Amino acid sequence: MSALALTVVTGHLLTFGTARAIDEGAAAHLWQLLMAGQVPIIAWSLLRRAAREPRAAVAVLAIQIAAAVGAAAPVALLRL
Repeated sequence: MSALALTVVTGHLLTFGTARAIDEGAAAHLWQLLMAGQVPIIAWSLLRRAAREPRAAVAVLAIQIAAAVGAAAPVALLRL
């Protein structure tokens, strides 16, 4: 979901650039839904895996956090 959110941001930037809009638009709402929607999925996965494979769970969580930061970075840096 983070990769899809990054794709949405990249597509918006390539199409419209960094110009400010009056309304957030569909891309911003889709990005917000993707970023928020992945939180319960990550939590569920972490809870299921942590008891059986704690090291693997931490590794997957670190990858998920890095992907979320990567998807949020363009939004924060470009103030979209």
